[in-house]
Amino acid sequence: MSNEQGSRSRWSTALVSLFGGPFGGFLWIGAGRAAIVWLIVASLASIAVCYVGLPVFPSTNLAWLVDFAGPGLAILSAAIVVPFARRFRPDKWYAHGFWVLILVALTSYGAALAIRTLLFQPFSMPSASMEPTLQLGDYFFASKYAYGYGRYSVPFGLLPVGGRVLGSPPRRGDVVVFRPRSDPETDYVKRIVGMPGDRIQMIDGRLYINRAAVKLEDLGDYSTEDIRSARLQRETLPEGVSYLVIDYDVSSVGDDMPEIVVPAGEYFMLGDNRDNSADSRFTMGTVPYANLVGKAVRLFWNSNGSDYAARQVVNGSAGE
Repeated sequence: MSNEQGSRSRWSTALVSLFGGPFGGFLWIGAGRAAIVWLIVASLASIAVCYVGLPVFPSTNLAWLVDFAGPGLAILSAAIVVPFARRFRPDKWYAHGFWVLILVALTSYGAALAIRTLLFQPFSMPSASMEPTLQLGDYFFASKYAYGYGRYSVPFGLLPVGGRVLGSPPRRGDVVVFRPRSDPETDYVKRIVGMPGDRIQMIDGRLYINRAAVKLEDLGDYSTEDIRSARLQRETLPEGVSYLVIDYDVSSVGDDMPEIVVPAGEYFMLGDNRDNSADSRFTMGTVPYANLVGKAVRLFWNSNGSDYAARQVVNGSAGE
């Protein structure tokens, strides 16, 4: 593990860095200051990604990078630390294997778990059901504290509660991540349009809330590689929240549905891509408050090379 001069071997340093990152690797070789500097730099970089986002390459599909991100970062960690292995001596208390393990678990994995559970969790869009608000390949953060914490807020269902802790109710128009009754193992992303007690109906592709048609403004033609003929529309809810929706030129099965009353403590979800969304109009049904995971707040990347700067704030009104 250490050579004749008392420094760590490059092989052991590489191995520790692969699993413990640069922070663990620097601790292992006895470079405590370097470990702290790296922890600060990594934290600032993470905050920058949250607010600025990652760069995209127009019309370039980089989805494959996601599969290699973990191994790639592990190899990069080893490459960063190994050159310093012979420059330090592991004679500090924090360079012992036990303490390296404890400190990495607390500051790296423990902090990441705490942030993911209590503050923000990253998600991706595997479909176009929320286009144009969220597009295929978008990566975004969801606020875990916006609605409090429930069974699906904590990884592996480690919070054994039936309702929510520190809960705040969502507002009509919020874009939310949730788990439906019909598929409780999968995260879905939709927009809340129906609150508890509301009467919701779709007539000829138009949303009605409590038997009043929601304001709808036509903005012209809309087309992409996958959508050949559709209309872009601005929908404005009774509370004034507005956003863009897509309506295909041809009729679909979801354009008309009988009126339903949203049960107490539940919400009616719709995708913004109205003719290409599995939502509360179908087998999903309404979604209980306890099944909310978080509120979508900010985009930070698109793996398909689509520019997201104008869409980065997810729950802002269209045109803001």
